[in-house]
Amino acid sequence: MNNEDTQFLEYIVKSLVENADAVKTSRRVDDMGVFIELIVDPADMGKIIGRNGHTAQAIRTIMKAFGKKHQANISIQIKEPAGGIRDANGTAVKSVDEAIADLKM
Repeated sequence: MNNEDTQFLEYIVKSLVENADAVKTSRRVDDMGVFIELIVDPADMGKIIGRNGHTAQAIRTIMKAFGKKHQANISIQIKEPAGGIRDANGTAVKSVDEAIADLKM
């Protein structure tokens, strides 16, 4: 199962996003199992996370099932890209007023 898990994850994610070339994964194996970090284009984050996180949870569920088939515990972390809406402390970078002003055309 060397890279089959990352290839499968990339296949799923690339079918959901607009900018498939920006999808990157990094894989690490330790005592706890397989840890895969997923990076996507900032514009595609909403598509990967989904409403209330349902898409991200579905991706994690599929990958856990894939791991069970191959006797591995797979964990997925979706990395928030630079320039995201939160800073290192997890607080919003922009105020609500600034975000609304950005939406006005």
